[in-house]
Amino acid sequence: MTPPARAAAAIEILGLWLAGQPAEAALTQWARGNRFAGSGDRAAIRDLVYAVLRCQRSYAALGGALTARGLILGHCRAQGIDPAEYFTGLRYAPEALSEAELAAGRAPEGNEALDLPDWLEPILRADLGDDFAAVMQAQRARAPVFLRMNLTKASAPEIIAALTAEQIEVFPHSLASTALEVTLNARKIAQTNSYQHGLVELQDAASQAMVEDLPLAPGMRVLDYCAGGGGKALAVAARCKVEVIAHDIDPARMRDLPVRAARAGTKIEILTPEALAREGVQPCDLVLVDAPCSGSGTWRRTPEAKWRLTPDRLAELQAIQTEVLDLAAKRVKRGGHLAYMTCSLIGAENGDQVDAFLARHPGWTEVSRRALTPLQGGDGFFGAILQHG
Repeated sequence: MTPPARAAAAIEILGLWLAGQPAEAALTQWARGNRFAGSGDRAAIRDLVYAVLRCQRSYAALGGALTARGLILGHCRAQGIDPAEYFTGLRYAPEALSEAELAAGRAPEGNEALDLPDWLEPILRADLGDDFAAVMQAQRARAPVFLRMNLTKASAPEIIAALTAEQIEVFPHSLASTALEVTLNARKIAQTNSYQHGLVELQDAASQAMVEDLPLAPGMRVLDYCAGGGGKALAVAARCKVEVIAHDIDPARMRDLPVRAARAGTKIEILTPEALAREGVQPCDLVLVDAPCSGSGTWRRTPEAKWRLTPDRLAELQAIQTEVLDLAAKRVKRGGHLAYMTCSLIGAENGDQVDAFLARHPGWTEVSRRALTPLQGGDGFFGAILQHG
């Protein structure tokens, strides 16, 4: 496909997004209807769509309209691309720009330039302080790709050498001792022997850093209460010889975990909510709660979440976080620990939740808390470790 044809595809997909369809669903719908597109074309179109979503507000200003065509026009102007190269009107390309479209557009201002909804600005400015503008600018760029080394299978030099032999260029990242940042051929990782044999897993460096903060010791019982895909459960199992139990309110999220665990050479017990309620779980030494949240620390990866979030949804998430914390705490044995994490930059989901929990549960004490932003290289992440006295 030519660049103009890819731009036309992106316009079609962005039109579906603006109509309310999730970005991944819109990309899948387009791909199914255009099977002639090769993997390279699909990847390039996806990259273009996500680049636009990260900068939706500023591109709409530059392009003169919050429409699919306006967003692509704004992208061209932001990137210094002559719009006439995309909007040619030739076969498979977008129609040529009208005089009105060419005349429209202006420089983005204020929160437009930061690609941030107005209602979130005072919240994030208060929570991020002097880092506010820099973090918001960082969220407008594509996120790095990180791998977690499985040091139970090989040493770090051996893993790096194996990846290098397969043309995957990586270098260690300071956020975690297991973190590698990928700088070449990230899209080929899943096809490598290193990945298929469990030497590495895809996991953000900030997420790895939070797992490294966990107070683990051999023989512990560890419950990952909101396991999702199981990335943290796998990282815990790779760090120390502990018994790991994974649970999620939506068991479908854990469907790939058995395969991933087998690839990593570890065993993780998986419990559905029904099994947890029926069988119960003995009190655990450590319960990990990676709570549902706004995902504001991962907007580089999931930019649509920034535009879909509302004040009502944020309040709903805070209520869920409170409930999940209280439920998970019941599974911690006396003397054990509760680790609370979110991939959020919003204090109401992070430190405020921890403070409120401690106020409700006077028998608990705080051991540590840590907040990371994209300025440290990985996703925005928050973690606190609490102990049951």
